Amino acid sequence: MHIGVISDSHGSLFALRRAVAAAGPVAMWLHAGDYSQDAARLAALTGLAVTAVAGNCDGLTDAKVDEFVTIGGRTIWLTHGHRYEARERREELLWWGRQYGADVVVYGHSHIPDISREDGILLFNPGAASRPRGGFAASCGLLIFAGGEVRAEIIEI
Repeated sequence: MHIGVISDSHGSLFALRRAVAAAGPVAMWLHAGDYSQDAARLAALTGLAVTAVAGNCDGLTDAKVDEFVTIGGRTIWLTHGHRYEARERREELLWWGRQYGADVVVYGHSHIPDISREDGILLFNPGAASRPRGGFAASCGLLIFAGGEVRAEIIEI
């Protein structure tokens, strides 16, 4: 099973369309904030369920700061990361991930893609769909569930 993951879309319909095309067939989407309102646009484009969290640029929104999704027996903690100093200290995300019993931590905020595995937890930042930083291209990602394992992949858009 493939799950599409996007973050930091910042209201760009162009970025959403490119991400959908690049990701290919997925079962659902996760949006890690900074324009969580794009979740409705993403759902309309794909006809799929979208779980989104609020980011630091979202203003007033109904989206929560954290969401927890269980897929294939794995717990995913979805957060933008701005309240956990994700840009400077991934250790804090790992610490909270352990507290929450997460197998996967999906976050955004830094606009820089990241895939790492520490203490048995997969940390995944799909990068920024709009306004990438650090010399990286705009990107989204996939969580791939197969054989009882989960892995992540970055996709340039």
